[in-house]
Amino acid sequence: MAENKKYKSGFVSMIGRPNVGKSTLINRIMGEKLVITSDKPQTTRNAIRCIHTDDEAQMIFIDTPGITRAKNKLGDYMVKAAENTFSDVDVVVYLIEPDQKPGPGDKHILELVKKTKRPVILVINKIDLIPKEEILGVIGSWKDLADWTAIIPLSASKGDGTDELLTVVRQHLPEGPKYFPEDMLMDQPERFIVSELIREKILRLLKDEVPHGIAVEIDSMKERPGKDLIDIEATIYCERKTHKGILIGKGGSMLKRIGSQARRDIEFFLKQPVNLQLFVKIRENWRDRPFDLGELGYKEQK
Repeated sequence: MAENKKYKSGFVSMIGRPNVGKSTLINRIMGEKLVITSDKPQTTRNAIRCIHTDDEAQMIFIDTPGITRAKNKLGDYMVKAAENTFSDVDVVVYLIEPDQKPGPGDKHILELVKKTKRPVILVINKIDLIPKEEILGVIGSWKDLADWTAIIPLSASKGDGTDELLTVVRQHLPEGPKYFPEDMLMDQPERFIVSELIREKILRLLKDEVPHGIAVEIDSMKERPGKDLIDIEATIYCERKTHKGILIGKGGSMLKRIGSQARRDIEFFLKQPVNLQLFVKIRENWRDRPFDLGELGYKEQK
């Protein structure tokens, strides 16, 4: 990078209703899997920062929980985590799906969009799922609902349109320094990422209400002396005795599947062999208990 070229940096919030592909888009931008994904709404629970650095700019993308009506204190935490990013970022990216008509679920988000003084980019994700001739109609349904900085159709799963999004985001970032080292990709500790990779496997392997009532806590994570091996012990908390039985499975079969699939991803992330031990405990109604939420890493949002 030339010395006289103005470097840009800033924070970019990814917002939208649940399951619109925010995490998939961030992983695509980053070029590797940093945040967990599943086909279940509310997969993301925390505002997670992923750092994209190039010769012209450092863009810190914030993956936020989907904004929806909260059903418990964990839901309150997640909604506030998403909404709070509006006041702390330089650019907002609002994701929708092509078959998503503007409705009551979007009203609250659009009100937040109209109040913010930040540039807001509307991204129509998953355009690979509809005929190309329908895209203009989708744009027409949304273009007058807010003062959009840009409207960009793209496919996070295919990668189509992501370069255009990066170009527009870069244009609207302020001049500034690199906030993070060039080789840093995420602002979360390894323990958090490991716990999320375990939780992702539970989301993918189990159905219905069980995954939403679980939390994962890393009890210990230590390198075994003299060996290229990391010993990890983690506890999966669930709210009911029946859920514990489902998580463990007959003869421990489900817990073994969760552990086996999680271990592969954890080893890929840590670039090191892993010995993963999982335990399951009941923590009744933890999603509605402020103390339990704090203990499990969901700090109260102001």
